[in-house]
Amino acid sequence: MGTLPVSATGGVTHSDKLLILSTADASARVEEALEILSRVDEALKLSKRIDDKVDKNVARRQREYVLMQQLLAIRQELDDLAAEDGRTGNASSSPAQPKGVPAAPRRKHEDEDDIAELEKKIEAKAFSAEARKVAMRELKRLKKSPPQGAEHGVIRTYLETLLSLPWTSADSTPISLSKDFVAQARKKLDEDHYGLDKIKKRLLEWLAVLRLQQQQWDATLAASASAQSAAPAAITDAAVTETAVVVRDPATPPPPAIPAPSTIPARPPYKAPILLLHGPPGVGKTSIARSLAEAMGRKFVRISLGGVRDESEIRGHRRTFVASMPGKIVNALRRCGTNNPVILLDEIDKLGHASLHGDPSAAMLEVLDPEQNAHFEDHYLGVPIDLSQVLFIATANSLDTISEPLYDRMEAIELSGYIHDEKLHIARQSLLPKQLRANALTPSLISLSDETILYLITHYTREAGVRSLERQIGSVCRAKAVEYAEARDAVKGENKEGEVPEGYKVEVTKEDIERMLGPSRFDPDELEKEARIGVVNGLAYQGSGNGGILHIETTSHPGTGAFHLTGSLGDVISESAHVAFAWVKAHAYELGISHARDEDVFKRLDVHLHLPAGAVKKDGPSAGVAMVVALVSLMRGIAPRKGIAMTGEITLRGAVTPVGGIREKVLAAHRAHLTRLILPMHNKRDVESDLPSSVREEIDFVFVERVEEVVEAAFEGGWRGFTTGGGGGGGGGEVWQERESRL
Repeated sequence: MGTLPVSATGGVTHSDKLLILSTADASARVEEALEILSRVDEALKLSKRIDDKVDKNVARRQREYVLMQQLLAIRQELDDLAAEDGRTGNASSSPAQPKGVPAAPRRKHEDEDDIAELEKKIEAKAFSAEARKVAMRELKRLKKSPPQGAEHGVIRTYLETLLSLPWTSADSTPISLSKDFVAQARKKLDEDHYGLDKIKKRLLEWLAVLRLQQQQWDATLAASASAQSAAPAAITDAAVTETAVVVRDPATPPPPAIPAPSTIPARPPYKAPILLLHGPPGVGKTSIARSLAEAMGRKFVRISLGGVRDESEIRGHRRTFVASMPGKIVNALRRCGTNNPVILLDEIDKLGHASLHGDPSAAMLEVLDPEQNAHFEDHYLGVPIDLSQVLFIATANSLDTISEPLYDRMEAIELSGYIHDEKLHIARQSLLPKQLRANALTPSLISLSDETILYLITHYTREAGVRSLERQIGSVCRAKAVEYAEARDAVKGENKEGEVPEGYKVEVTKEDIERMLGPSRFDPDELEKEARIGVVNGLAYQGSGNGGILHIETTSHPGTGAFHLTGSLGDVISESAHVAFAWVKAHAYELGISHARDEDVFKRLDVHLHLPAGAVKKDGPSAGVAMVVALVSLMRGIAPRKGIAMTGEITLRGAVTPVGGIREKVLAAHRAHLTRLILPMHNKRDVESDLPSSVREEIDFVFVERVEEVVEAAFEGGWRGFTTGGGGGGGGGEVWQERESRL
């Protein structure tokens, strides 16, 4: 009894059989068999349920497939009937899509139609020779690849990218080079920007050359056309005199060869300049590029390079990668659709350098090289594209982070900061009307005098550009908008739009500025009312296109000959101070500081040189001449001229060498109402080329090559006025005798 169920039941394992056979007791064998049979029965039931579900799912899919095939067959019949009605002239509207019925998948002939349309576009597109070859090759691959394959979509996207790019002159924007083309461009640039004479001059030079090249090319084309029309007559004359021999004088140069019409391009092969506009923020670097594009009638594209760290963002990704795409340069051409736009490479100084993702600044070398960018190859395209007709204008705030090879490929033009008069003109002509429109005000509702705008410039902004000034003007306009709204609401009855309500004040004064914007943020550079002994005004470049007055103070007291420096000074300016101190000690007798050449009066004195504003770090060599004058003034007890400032680096030999930031320093001195400036002789060209004539006329410039000339210009009476030797004369000798008595 115990063996019958086991032998007759499937699903029993070999171990179960051994367990039954090894059980000698019949009742125990039956119990073991029942337990095994119950387990097997549950397994069989579970297997049956799974099989039933699978069968049901398979049957459902089979029904869906059969119904879909029937639906496709019905739609095919409907399409055929519609085609027959169209041929017989009884075309009717196509049947509406039944609700809930899925749209039919694309049929094979629809894909073939799309490929045929793509082929027509490729044949009609004006490709370069290499690009056409690649496009036809990829089109053949597209025809062979199945529409359901992943490669089909990749090839199609690539071909569409090729079709969207400008390859030849047929895709260029025509430029109207009329007789007054340069004059119109100059007018447009002057209307949009005040000042910026350097960049305007360079752009107008290029436009003039462009127009002359076009005129010469037109003359060449006309000569070629006339030569072609005269060719048959020349052949007939040659047939008549076929035995004639023409002898030409060897000294006479041969006539210029006229190129064949087929070899003459449609336009002159000019190369656009690659400009780098560098300067402080807010001086109009980006906007002048846009104005140039408008003046030329070209399309304008801006590419932001700030924070770009991957080389592929410039040169594109290779098509072997998933979701690959072209780089920023090719995408810019794709957006504008022409091969001669104006492309602005904004913030090129913030471009990343070599890293794990490549070197994007090195990738820009080919883009910005006029000798190479005619065959720029993007990794995604894999075929050269011409960038020689593109006008690239790069902008930067600093040149320190731009690599030397990249900088060498660009023509750098510096844009310095605006002076107060220029800011006043820009505020009056551009910033104030812009903020009035932005705040729904009219010119009749607010009035700012020139004095008020200058107060706003000097006390609430300190910048080279005008961005902060625009924000402050916007704050004033918003405050006036609130006052106008409140005054208008307080008037009983209807008040017409733009009419000045009672109680509303149109004129904005200095007091109103302080009430609206709070206390002034910046105070003008304060100068001593009277010249003081040991105190001299230096000039400093403070960064971001700003300059300032650098006060230098000196004092002495009994000691051991030590020289102390304070004022948060860097290594370079500290070295300049030691050089100045060494020069003064070496020339103490000539300066009237010591009685004899071998006398060291400094060994009994400690000299202290201090630069105020200790929280501000100071560095650079340009304060050397001012330190010499301060030390000479201290040791001789003679105050320098009033209203004088100076800058320049000195050497131990007493030479005065040039320094940078002359424009910013001179403008700072002009704002502080200084009337006499001592500058290195080699910086004379900077004064003459970079400064407005109005500033040059109000300041007396003294250009020097030696420290002795600095001393001559810094003190009343000059060098001979106080250097009589052995203690000097005048007040200087009395001061020396007093100091000697104290020591």
